[in-house]
Amino acid sequence: MNCVYTFKFVPSGVLLPCAQSNLHISSSSASFTHRWRSYASSSPIRRKTLTLVYSKSSEAEEVSDTEDEWLKKLPEKNKPLYSHSLPCIEAWLRKLGFYQSKDDRAVWLIQKPDWHAQLSLDVTDLCIRYLKSGPGNLERDMERRFSYALSREDTENAILGGP
Repeated sequence: MNCVYTFKFVPSGVLLPCAQSNLHISSSSASFTHRWRSYASSSPIRRKTLTLVYSKSSEAEEVSDTEDEWLKKLPEKNKPLYSHSLPCIEAWLRKLGFYQSKDDRAVWLIQKPDWHAQLSLDVTDLCIRYLKSGPGNLERDMERRFSYALSREDTENAILGGP
């Protein structure tokens, strides 16, 4: 049985009743309603209409506000990384353009025009691996390790300097 999906985007700031359902969709969450329609053909096709209700999430704003708070709490740039809290280091990495891996919370990724890299917050040091699969002409992955005793400024300059 074939199924055809049709999406309808509805921005909303109020509660909406779902079509053919006793549910209500809140604008703070994305949900779907569905209707089945049969079409006459040699193989039956079902048409499923999905309505997505979307609104800007206040959760995203809260994350940004929390991150700003951690950035304000960053120690001076000449202080060693071991004097920084983990939330401060994470906010700093985001500010530099890194994003956190979904598979491993200790792994951060960055894509610059000239290179791509993977940063790992290991127990004893910070490891950056510049990936040969990214732009540039690396023959193989290049890895560098930095002690948490280095200042945030020195670490930042070394990391963003590229391979």
